[in-house]
Amino acid sequence: MEKNLQIFGTRAIIEAIEAGKEIDKVYLQRGLTNNLTSELNTLIKRNGIQTSFVPIEKLNKLTQKNHQGAVATISPITFHDFEELVIKTIESGQNPLFLLLDQLSDVRNFGAIIRTAACTGVHGIIIPKKGGAPINADTVKTSAGAAFQVPIAKVDHLKDAIYYLQGSGVQVVAATEKTNTTIYTVDITKPTAIVMGSEDRGVSGGILKISDHLASLPMQGNIASLNVSVACGALLYEVVRQRS
Repeated sequence: MEKNLQIFGTRAIIEAIEAGKEIDKVYLQRGLTNNLTSELNTLIKRNGIQTSFVPIEKLNKLTQKNHQGAVATISPITFHDFEELVIKTIESGQNPLFLLLDQLSDVRNFGAIIRTAACTGVHGIIIPKKGGAPINADTVKTSAGAAFQVPIAKVDHLKDAIYYLQGSGVQVVAATEKTNTTIYTVDITKPTAIVMGSEDRGVSGGILKISDHLASLPMQGNIASLNVSVACGALLYEVVRQRS
């Protein structure tokens, strides 16, 4: 973890949150309770910041400084407001293309996906506030700087984001091997949002149920699935092909 992307010390983290810094995640010492920690916990919950309760050994690995049982990572990017991003894209007259990532956990996969998104004209990436891969130095490096080019928005719940997109005239296509319909038979020339799932479980069942289309990539041989960033690239370039 790069030192310029972390804050250590309970009071410093409280001040950073109150100052509106983009806090990506807070690591708190397991079992530690005092007034300052309680104040920090209240702020974390109010702002929906991802938190991990860890042993002190983990915090000592993150920093050699006096961390007082709390270390926070700062996002290297500024996140966009989801609804504003959708409205701005639609009003621009462009044919909207969004990408939703459902609990993606690997930062390098995330970075590779952001890079492909930049190359294929994705107007915005939507991720959940909790449970997904962080945007850290590794993500930015793997994205080859694209993390600073493609708007990224965090939402409380991806389901609500999907309903909002559908209400805005954007069809939602979930990538899954649990369908016989391939992406090549889905009309993605219209406003579209593609949902990619986590590396181990894929798109969650609740999201599959509310998506407008389920789409797969044809597979040959004995391997059951593609790496998620590779699959995402194949899907996004099918969008490019259909819209060309």
